[in-house]
Amino acid sequence: MTLLRTREDNMRRTTLTLALLMTTVMPAAALAQDEDYRIVEDPLELTIHMHWPRAQGYGVGGSPSEIYPVEEVTRELTGIALKDATAGRNSTDSNEAMNLLIAQGKFPDIVSGHLIQQPVNQYGPEGAFVPLNDLVKEHAPHIQAFWDSHPGLMEAISSSDGNYYYIPYLPDGKFGRAWYIRQDWLDNLGLEQPQNVEELHTVLTAFRNDDPNGNGLKDEIPFFARQWEEVNRLLTLWDARSSGSDTYHDFYVNDEGKVVHPYAQEAYRDALENVAQWYSEGLIDPEIFTRGSSSRDYLLSEDLGGMTHDWFASTSSYNAALSERIEGFDFVPFLPPESAGGVRMEEHRRIPIKPDGWAISYQNEHPVETIKYFDFFFTEKGRNLSNFGVEGKTWDMVDGEPTFKPEVLNSDSPVNSQMYLEGAQIYRGYWMDYRYELQWTSEAAREGIDLYEANDLLIDQFLGVSFNKKEQDVYDKYWPSLRTYMLERQQAWVLGSGDIQADWDSYVSTLDRMGYEKVIEVMNSAYERQYN
Repeated sequence: MTLLRTREDNMRRTTLTLALLMTTVMPAAALAQDEDYRIVEDPLELTIHMHWPRAQGYGVGGSPSEIYPVEEVTRELTGIALKDATAGRNSTDSNEAMNLLIAQGKFPDIVSGHLIQQPVNQYGPEGAFVPLNDLVKEHAPHIQAFWDSHPGLMEAISSSDGNYYYIPYLPDGKFGRAWYIRQDWLDNLGLEQPQNVEELHTVLTAFRNDDPNGNGLKDEIPFFARQWEEVNRLLTLWDARSSGSDTYHDFYVNDEGKVVHPYAQEAYRDALENVAQWYSEGLIDPEIFTRGSSSRDYLLSEDLGGMTHDWFASTSSYNAALSERIEGFDFVPFLPPESAGGVRMEEHRRIPIKPDGWAISYQNEHPVETIKYFDFFFTEKGRNLSNFGVEGKTWDMVDGEPTFKPEVLNSDSPVNSQMYLEGAQIYRGYWMDYRYELQWTSEAAREGIDLYEANDLLIDQFLGVSFNKKEQDVYDKYWPSLRTYMLERQQAWVLGSGDIQADWDSYVSTLDRMGYEKVIEVMNSAYERQYN
C-alpha cells in the first residue's frame, strides 16, 4: 500500500471537506450548559489501535475482552463504543507496532498511544490521517478553547504542511523532578545542604568516606539514579546541558536561537570531564549504567543511597515508608546547587505537550462523530473521567473538587497504576488535571515544589519540530547512528575508557563525518518554519 492519496481518496476527502463546512455546530456556551453528552442517536462502534508502555491493546491490561470502567461510562454518555484493533500486540515497542500498522495498510478508525506524533505528522500530509484544524474549529469547541487559551501549542504539534493530525496528551503542572538528599546523613555528619557545586563535592565525599549510615562499613552510594540518564543532570552543575525537554538526550535551543545538540558542545566536554572525575572518586554509583529502575527502592531501603534526581511525588513517599524501619530516615528535596558559573537551575520540567495521543485515520467513515468524541474528554465530565476514573467508584466530588476515595489513596498499589486499570490516565488525547497527582503527593514534596517555585528555577523547553519529507529523510538517515555513537562515547568516558579532553577533536570530526551538521541544518530549517 502507498500512503499517497489515490484519485478516489482525493475525491472522497474533497467531498468530506465540503460536508464539514456545511455542517452546523452548537455554540460552546450552549454546549457548556447542556448535560447531554450524546453524540449519536444509534450506537456507533469505532475501532482503535492503542499501544503504549503499560498495555498493548485497548482494554484492562491490554485485553480487549476486559472493558475499562471509563469506557463503559463513556459508551453510555456518548453512544460511541471503542473496539480494540491494535497492531503489534506481541511487542512492547510502540514504534514497532506503528510500523507494523502502516505496513499492513489497513488502519482502524482511531490510531492512538505512545509516540504517535512523528509518524502521524509524516504520513498525515500523504493522506493517511485526517487533518484536524477545520474539524476542531467546527465540531470540537472544548478542544478549540484549549488551543485558544494555550497559544503556541497547536503550532508545536503541527506538521510541515501547517495542519495538525493528532490530539495530544497534555500534561498539567510545572514541576517534575528535583534534587533529593539524605538530610539525616547531613545531620549525622554535621553538614549543611550544599549550595554550590564545590559544596556538593564536599558532601558527596563525606557520604563516601565518613560512614553516615553508621554501620561501620564504607558501603554508601553518594549519588544514584533509577534511570542512568539522570547522571547527565550533573552536567548542569558545570553549565552544560543534558537535554532540551523532558525526553532524555533531546536537542535544545541555544542563546542564539539555534537548535543544537548538548553532546556536541564544548561546555559538555568540560562538564563530562568533571562527571567522569566524580565517578572515578566513587561519588557516583559504580553500577549507574546497570543497576536499573529498582535502584531507588534497594539503595534507600538498605540505607545506602545518599542523593538522587527524581520525581517529587514518588520520591518523597519513601519517608513514610522507611522512617519506622530506618531511624531518622529523612530524604528531602533541596535547591539545585549553583553551577560553576553561578547559575541555579532545574533542567527537567513537565512538558506541556506529549508526542502521545490519538488521531483519525483516513479510513474512518465517521470523522465528525470521532472529533466530537475526542472533544468529550475536554469537557468537565470527560476530563474527570480521563483523570480520576468513574465517579462514585474511585472518587467523589467533595466541595467541588474531585477527591479520590480513601481506599484508592491508601492502597498498596500506586494511584497511577490503579487508574490505568480503570481506563484513566491512559495515552489518549486528553488534558491532565494536576489535582489527580497532588492528592497523593506528600506534604514534604509539596513543600519542595513551593521551594522550587519560589526560586524561579525552570527553563524553557524545546517542543520539537515537524519535518517535511526531505528533512525527515535526512534525519532518519543520520540521526540514529549519531545518537548511538554519542551515547557509546559518553558512557565510555564516564567509565574511564578514554579522556574526553584528549579525544574531543576526533569525536567532533567523527560527528561531522556521520552527518551531524546535516541533521542540525534540517532541525533548524524545520524550527524556523514552525515557530518563526
